[in-house]
Amino acid sequence: MSENKEPHVAKFVYDFTEGNKDLKDLLGGKGANLAEMTNLGLPVPPGFTITTEACKVYLESGQEPPALRDEVSAHLEALEARMGKKLGQPDNPLLVSVRSGAKFSMPGMMDTVLNIGLSDASVQGLAQQAGDERFAWDSYRRLIQMFGKTVLGVDGDLFEEALDKAKEAKGVAVDTELDAADLKKLVARFKEIVETEAGRDFPQDPREQMDLAIKAVFDSWNGERAKLYRRQERIPHDLGTAVNVCSMVFGNLGPDSGTGVAFTRDPASGHQGVYGDYLQNAQGEDVVAGIRNTVPLAELEQIDKKSYDQLMQIMEILENHYKDLCDIEFTIERGRLWMLQTRVGKRTAGAAFRIATQLVDQGLIDETEALQRVTGAQLAQLMFPRFDEKAKVAQVARGIAASPGAAVGKAVFDSYTAVKWSRSGEKVILVRRETNPDDLDGMIAAEGILTSRGGKTSHAAVVARGMGKTCVCGAEELEVDTKRRRMTVPGGHVVEEGDLISIDGSSGKVYLGEVPVVPSPVVEYFEGRMHPGADDADELVEAVHRMMAFADRKRRLRVRANADNAEDALRARRFGAQGIGLCRTEHMFLGDRRELVERLILADTEEEREEALQALLPLQKKDFVELFEAMDGLPVTVRLLDPPLHEFLPDITELSVRVALAESRQEPHENDLRLLQAVHRLHEQNPMLGLRGVRLGLVIPGLFTMQVRAIAEAAAERKAAKGDPRAEIMIPLVGTVQELEIVREEADKVIAEVQAATGAELDLAIGTMIELPRAALTAGQIAEAAEFFSFGTNDLTQTVWGFSRDDVEASFFTAYLEKGIFGVSPFETIDKDGVGSLVRAAAEAGRRTRPDLKLGVCGEHGGDPESVHFFHEAGLDYVSCSPFRIPVARLEAGRAATQSEGSDHR
Repeated sequence: MSENKEPHVAKFVYDFTEGNKDLKDLLGGKGANLAEMTNLGLPVPPGFTITTEACKVYLESGQEPPALRDEVSAHLEALEARMGKKLGQPDNPLLVSVRSGAKFSMPGMMDTVLNIGLSDASVQGLAQQAGDERFAWDSYRRLIQMFGKTVLGVDGDLFEEALDKAKEAKGVAVDTELDAADLKKLVARFKEIVETEAGRDFPQDPREQMDLAIKAVFDSWNGERAKLYRRQERIPHDLGTAVNVCSMVFGNLGPDSGTGVAFTRDPASGHQGVYGDYLQNAQGEDVVAGIRNTVPLAELEQIDKKSYDQLMQIMEILENHYKDLCDIEFTIERGRLWMLQTRVGKRTAGAAFRIATQLVDQGLIDETEALQRVTGAQLAQLMFPRFDEKAKVAQVARGIAASPGAAVGKAVFDSYTAVKWSRSGEKVILVRRETNPDDLDGMIAAEGILTSRGGKTSHAAVVARGMGKTCVCGAEELEVDTKRRRMTVPGGHVVEEGDLISIDGSSGKVYLGEVPVVPSPVVEYFEGRMHPGADDADELVEAVHRMMAFADRKRRLRVRANADNAEDALRARRFGAQGIGLCRTEHMFLGDRRELVERLILADTEEEREEALQALLPLQKKDFVELFEAMDGLPVTVRLLDPPLHEFLPDITELSVRVALAESRQEPHENDLRLLQAVHRLHEQNPMLGLRGVRLGLVIPGLFTMQVRAIAEAAAERKAAKGDPRAEIMIPLVGTVQELEIVREEADKVIAEVQAATGAELDLAIGTMIELPRAALTAGQIAEAAEFFSFGTNDLTQTVWGFSRDDVEASFFTAYLEKGIFGVSPFETIDKDGVGSLVRAAAEAGRRTRPDLKLGVCGEHGGDPESVHFFHEAGLDYVSCSPFRIPVARLEAGRAATQSEGSDHR
C-alpha cells in the first residue's frame, strides 16, 4: 500500500527576502536580482515578486491561479506592516510600483505602472506627508497617464498632447515648471480622457488599481512588441514574465531627489570608469524615455556627494559579486539612495571582448567563463567595415556613441516608413527625437538609429546595443521634426526624408551623404596585416586575439573552409582554417570553361564526349595542384561535379526565341537547333531534384573518372614537388549505397592507374555527402563504402522540409517568421528537431558500421553560432564554412566545448 502524500501546493508569491539571483526562471531577472541585492544588505525598497508560473497559468487559462489573490493579500499586508502604512491610505498612503521582469532582459518591451495607490482621497495625504503639493499632483498625473495607456489601452499621445497644451498655456518648456495648480487641472483633464476613451472612470480603489496592473503586465508578455523582440533575440515564447510589486521611493521630490542609471563599466567600449546618466527631480521612466536630457553620472558627485560615494561603493560590490558588467537603476529620495534594479548589462560587441579579458586579468573569472561572455555573432559584428576617418565628408553633428558601427542609409522619421522602405531593398537610418518601445519594428529594419535626445541609457541606446545596431543618441544640435519628416542640422541645412546620411556609433559623429568605409581592424588582424599590441589604437585586437586563443585551446571541433580556388584557400588559411571541407568543382567550370561542360553534356557520340573530357582534364588538374599547394599539409575535400543541369545549359526560353527569329528570317542555325533539341530533351521541371550529383556521374560516362584522375594526378605532382597533399574525394547526392559502390569502384581503378604511372603513393579517402533523407536513414549501409560523411545541410534542409530555398524565402518565410512558426530561418540555423535528428541518426548509424568514420558538415550552417553548438553535441569532427565565417566557427566551437563548464550569461 503506497503512502499518502500531501499534494504539492504551488507558491506564486515570494518576498524580496526569499529569493536569490539563481531563481531567474521563477522570479524573472528583475525579481531574482532584487532578492539578491536584498540578501547583500543593499538599500532595496521592500516588496514581493509574483512568479512566472502564475503568469503561465494566467496565459494558458485566461484566469489568475485561484490561490494568487490570497497570496498577494498576505504579502501586501506584510509589506504594509513593515512600512507602517496601508496601500492608498488617505492620510499616509503606501504607494507601489508594478513592474514586469522576464528571465531575459527585454528593455521597454513589457509594461510598468508607477505610483499605484494614489487617488482623489490619498493625493492630499501624500502632499501633507511629503510637504510638497506639487510633487503629489505630479505623481498622480503620472499614475493616470501610465495606467490609462498601459492598463486601459488609451492612446498615449492624447495624454502627451494634453501635457503639451498645459505647458503652452503656462508658457513653459518643461513639465517641471508646471506648479501644483497646473498639475491639478491636468489630472482632471487626464481623468476626462480616461472616461472618454476607456468608457470608465479612473479606478479610485487602490487594490483594484494594483490587481488590474498585475493583469496588464501578464498580458504584455504577449504584446506585439514583446513578441517581435523575442523573435529578434531568440527568446522562447513560453517563459512568461514575473511581476514585481515594490514600495515606491520618489525621485521627483525636488532638487535633492533624482533618478539614474549606472554601469560598472562603459557598455559601449568596456572601459572602466564612471558611466551612466542622472536626472534631478525625476522618476525612472524619465531617464530611459529620453524625454529630458540627463547629466553624466559623474556630475552626481557635485550634486550629492554622499549618495555618489555610496553608489560607487555599491557598484563595486555588485560587479565583484556578479563578476560582470552590471546595469543599475537607482533613485535618490531627499538624499537617501535606493537601489531599484541590477542586471548583467547589455554591451556592444567590442565591450564584450574587452570586458571578458579584463575580468580574466582581474582574477574574477577564468578562461572557460570568459568564453561564455562573448559570442560568434558579436565577433561577426566586429568584422564589419568602419568609416574611413581620412575621407573628406561633412560632419554636421555629434551625439553620444551609444552602439558602435558604421551605418549609411536614407533618413526616415517613423517606424512604418523604415519597415516599408527596408522591405523594398532600401537601407535606412531611423531618425527620432527619442525612441519608445513602439519603434521596435523600425529599429529592426534600420541600418542604424539616430536620436536628438537621450543618453547611453535611453531606450534607443539599450535596445540598439542588445540588437547590435549602430546608434547615436542625444545629438542635441539636430532639430528633428517628425511631422514634417525632416531634420535641421547646424548651419540651417535641412535633411529631408530620403536624403542619405551616415552615423558612426563608435564616435557619435553624424555626416551628410555617404561616408566610404575601410576594413575592420579585426579583419586586418585575421588577415595578418595587424598584430596584437602593435599600436594602442586597437586594444580590441588584443582582446579578440586572446579570446580566439582561449577558444582554440578548448575546442574539439576542427574548422575547415568552403573554398574553390587557391586565393580563397589561402585567405581561409589565414583566418585559421584547418583544411577545406568543401571544394565545389562546378564553380571551376564557369566563365570560359562553361562551353566545354556544355559540349560534354550535349555530346552525341563517344568521340565527342572523350574529346570534351580530354579538354577538361588539364584544366581540372591545374586547379587542384594550386589548391593542394595552398592547403599543403591540410585535408582538402573535393566534391565531384554537382550542378543542376540547367546551370550549364542555355535558358530554354531565350534559346527558343533565338531559333524562332532565325527561322522567321529563313536563316536557321544548325547548332542552335541541335542545342534546342538537347535542351528540350534534358529540360527538368525541378532541376534541384533531377539529373545532378552522383546521377550525373553515372549517366555521363567518364565525367567522374576524369575528375578523379585530375585529383590523383594533381596529388602525385605535389608529392613529386615534396608537398603534402591530403585530398579527399566526395561523391554528392548519394541516396543508396549501390550508387556509391559503382562510383567508388571506378575511382579506385583510376587512382591505381595514376599510382602505377607516377610511382606516387596516394592515400585518397573516398566519402559522400549526406544531403538526402534516404541517405541519412540508410547511413549504416552507406558507411560500408564511405570513409567519411559530410552533411550537406542546405540540401538536406530543402529535402526534409520539401521546399526550395530560392523560392520560399521570398514567398512565405516572412509570414512564417512573423507568425512564430519559425523562430529563425531553418537555412540560417539548423532545424534541430527535424534535420538535426537525421544528422544525429546518420552519425550514430555510420559509426556503428565504421567506428573510425570521419564526420563533418559543409553547408553554411557550419558557420552559424547556434548550429556549431549542435554539431559539437552531435559528435561531428569538423564544420566547414565560408572563409569570412571561420573565426566565428572557431570561437563558437570553443564556447560549445566549455558550455558545460560555464553558465549561460545571455
